[in-house]
Amino acid sequence: MALSSNKVAVACAQFAAGSWDSSVNEARAEELVREAAGKGANIILLQELFQTPYFCQDQKQELFKLAQPFEDHPTLLRFSRLAAELGVVLPISYFERANNSFFNSIAVYDADGSFLGHYRKTHIPDGEGYQEKFYFNPGDSGFRVFKTKFCTIGIAVCWDQWFPESARALALQGAEVLFYPTAIGSEPQDPRINSYPHWCRVMQGHAGANLTPLVASNRVGLEKMSRSEITFYGGSFIAGATGEIHAQIGTRTGCKDGCIDPEPERIEGVAVVTFDLESIRWQRASWGLFRDRRPDMYGPLMTSDGSIRPPSCC
Repeated sequence: MALSSNKVAVACAQFAAGSWDSSVNEARAEELVREAAGKGANIILLQELFQTPYFCQDQKQELFKLAQPFEDHPTLLRFSRLAAELGVVLPISYFERANNSFFNSIAVYDADGSFLGHYRKTHIPDGEGYQEKFYFNPGDSGFRVFKTKFCTIGIAVCWDQWFPESARALALQGAEVLFYPTAIGSEPQDPRINSYPHWCRVMQGHAGANLTPLVASNRVGLEKMSRSEITFYGGSFIAGATGEIHAQIGTRTGCKDGCIDPEPERIEGVAVVTFDLESIRWQRASWGLFRDRRPDMYGPLMTSDGSIRPPSCC
């Protein structure tokens, strides 16, 4: 019996968001969305917090002014209209203010421009150059998927990508493609560290462990703050359901044999890949990864220290 086809084209985009004039960065983001749509993309991912430089390098009270409520947010309205115009799905990252809380959020717009819902970043990092706990509350949305015109997608943000539980939670809810907008680059405390290959391998593992394609969009280029500077790696990529690399922005090797280039050129651009999600669905079913799960045996995952059950005393 021949299997049916459900082909979806997904895209990652990356650019240098170095201007404190958000209109400049948004205009560049729109250019890349249009470029990806022109190449046939149905779902297009932009990088994390693309409206401004990555302000979390420093702790500055005045930068809370960058946050805006969801209602009538000018960036979100702009990209909602763009999604409708181009007939594409757009997950849009932004700094959300909700009363006295602040979140690193994603607003998801369907191909008709309609709002499908929010995801608020769950895991919030706190390290030199990546001081997000100063700005963001831990997300309270929970991991959730979004049923778009083209397929069901799961979205997590940057530091979330280091936690396999995030990807598995999305896959269990039916995500057919995983999307990770991110901001990762050099480590201010030791510029010799190159975490890019590690970053890629972790997400390739998420794709392979869940037999689910994955799209990662990163910032690119040098960004300086008063006490820190980071050179963002770029290297945005699209992995297939077994973790193989189908496209990588800035690769020097041409992604031969499904491998990642560990030191991609730091350029702007887009990459588009088409997947047959129906074929992948049956591959996932026949492989048995979800059939043979044992949720009743995973109790240690529900504790911080891996205990079989939570301690009975305080």
